[in-house]
Amino acid sequence: MPLYKTITVSQTTKVFIWKIEESLETLKETISLTDKNEARLKSMKSELHQKGFLSIRHLLKEVGLTDADLIYDEFGKPHLTNERFISITHSFNFTAIIYSTEKEVGIDIEKQRDKILKIAHKFTPFEEYKTIANHDALIRKLTIVWGAKESLYKIYGKKKLLFLHHIYVADFKFESAKTTGEIRFNGETATYDVAFTEFEGFTCVYAL
Repeated sequence: MPLYKTITVSQTTKVFIWKIEESLETLKETISLTDKNEARLKSMKSELHQKGFLSIRHLLKEVGLTDADLIYDEFGKPHLTNERFISITHSFNFTAIIYSTEKEVGIDIEKQRDKILKIAHKFTPFEEYKTIANHDALIRKLTIVWGAKESLYKIYGKKKLLFLHHIYVADFKFESAKTTGEIRFNGETATYDVAFTEFEGFTCVYAL
């Protein structure tokens, strides 16, 4: 089974990344779904989405969890019982979870694509990045910023939070592989640690 990468963030927090290479039938093996999630799986029209859904269940097994341990609130945020925390992401042939027994966490995987240049103004002050002359470096940087904001949004877990106006990511160097982020909303500010890793044209960002 292609568990692609494991990142030990701390004694209480780990990241697990899966590269989807199996058939749908293989992914279904050894996985037991609740009736609700079985119906949800069958309703998915895309086989890639079905594979992503099932590979997440394999990642849950890495931390001793099952499909039944995962519940979603009214905002679509995943939760675990017994004061444990999880966040989930899926992009093309990669899925990932971040799992913590200590604190709220968020994770996002994104494919590095030119498309991000068209939407950058919607989630970050684009003027800040105009000094980056290298095209590939600009895409990498913007993808990390987007992933960081998506991860922080997942931690917050409610609507009305705007990437451009409420979530801030401190500048960073690629080689540091980390930065900090802030959620500023309703007169309150919360600060989080953010880290990132890049592989095969993808970026994985996680926050806690």
